[in-house]
Amino acid sequence: MARRLGRLFKDVQRLVSLSSVNTPLSHPVIQAPVHRFTGGSVRTNFIRAIKELPSALSSKPRDFSLPNSSWGPEMMRLYEHYNSQCEMETEGGEKQKGPWKRLPSYNRILKFATGGVYLSKIIQSKARLFTRNIRDPGAAFEYVLFVNSEEQKCVCIFQAGHLLEGPPGHVHGGAIATMIDTVTGTHATVLSGPVMTANLNINYRSPIPLGSTVLLESSLDKKEGRKTFISCKVTNADGSKVHSETTALFLSINVSHLLLGG
Repeated sequence: MARRLGRLFKDVQRLVSLSSVNTPLSHPVIQAPVHRFTGGSVRTNFIRAIKELPSALSSKPRDFSLPNSSWGPEMMRLYEHYNSQCEMETEGGEKQKGPWKRLPSYNRILKFATGGVYLSKIIQSKARLFTRNIRDPGAAFEYVLFVNSEEQKCVCIFQAGHLLEGPPGHVHGGAIATMIDTVTGTHATVLSGPVMTANLNINYRSPIPLGSTVLLESSLDKKEGRKTFISCKVTNADGSKVHSETTALFLSINVSHLLLGG
């Protein structure tokens, strides 16, 4: 108990010291309102911090896969189409699981550094998932993933923001590759557990206009031991135009080896 209180005291002291230089905490789970700790003695700030901890610890991380004000009509239409198939109503009026499942998406997953060294809370708070590190809704990657375990498929509804420009008025090829890797990698993880990308072979067919909504459809080709082979096609919202086609290879990994730098 004494050790826990000691650690708590140190954490609060750190919050107080951060507030004195106006350094914001951006941890998505523990977001203590440090702006209230400015001014006054250390003891006063400590008491304020203790009072604020319960509400800070109870805050929930934001699920970025849920609709926000930046989502356009096509994004919402496709979301509602797949989301309606996540839970279906029987003839008797009872609800049951549908063929699709929406995957929640948060903006951080990193807890350990290579070599097995546990990162401090301050460093952890700065780590962000690449596709979720822009706070301005609609500015970059807006997307939601749905998986169908029976058909071994995954779909992603992706709306490209203005910060993803490559060719004038169109999405950067690297941003498209990022989304393809995100979708196929997530799909491979659902199918095979933790994986890492070994190969992405992308054929770009036509550019994607900024602000438009596209559909990424991922499907399992085959599994061979540690290898999972995935195909992915990117089309416009109604599927009439192909923007890119991809084959991907993922290797199953032991997470403990990854964290230990193996």
